[in-house]
Amino acid sequence: MELEKLEKSIFYSFKNQEFLKEALTHRSYLNENPSWKVSHNERLEFLGDAVLELVVTEILFKKYPNSAEGQLTSFRAALVNYQMLAEVSKVIELENSLLLSKGEAKDMGRARDVILANAIEALIGAIYLDGGYDGAKSFIEKFVMAKLEEVVEKGLYKDAKSLLQEKTQASQKITPIYKVISEEGPDHKKVFTVGVYLSDKLIASGQGMSKQDAEVEAAKKALQEI
Repeated sequence: MELEKLEKSIFYSFKNQEFLKEALTHRSYLNENPSWKVSHNERLEFLGDAVLELVVTEILFKKYPNSAEGQLTSFRAALVNYQMLAEVSKVIELENSLLLSKGEAKDMGRARDVILANAIEALIGAIYLDGGYDGAKSFIEKFVMAKLEEVVEKGLYKDAKSLLQEKTQASQKITPIYKVISEEGPDHKKVFTVGVYLSDKLIASGQGMSKQDAEVEAAKKALQEI
């Protein structure tokens, strides 16, 4: 575990290193390393999720005094979703310190991003326990709220499917249609591939662990295409 390197990356030094170790321990790691004396990070993830939402809500509330609840909610959702938190994890190179089973370490794509996002929430929970609200807020301001300008400028707070529909109806008077192209894998870990079509033309396709996730990924790729 590269604890010191991670602490430098996040500009925070833990008084109690056990909090940090727990935040970096995925449940799967314990299955292969039962002698590891630290618990997995799911309780910290639960705590960090609440802290993250509160801090982001507070900052947005103060930053946009004239914005309606719906817009603030959209901004917050874009900042705290798993894709954005996975991006944050890459900025601080969290993956280099995360303890995973050999199987999970090989798994990439959406599943890996979810693990990384959950670990960011666990890390926030750990900082909150170790350094209080101000410590957690400082981290969130540096690494999560840093994404706010991008969210606003690129319209990332809008649902990708809604945004695609707005654009295609405005430019071509066409409503996108989504069709399942394939389903792969066992029932408990099925991967869907969904295509988004304008008239009968395939514009882009996306994959996900559910049809809805795959549709969103297809819409995002279609937005890039058009």
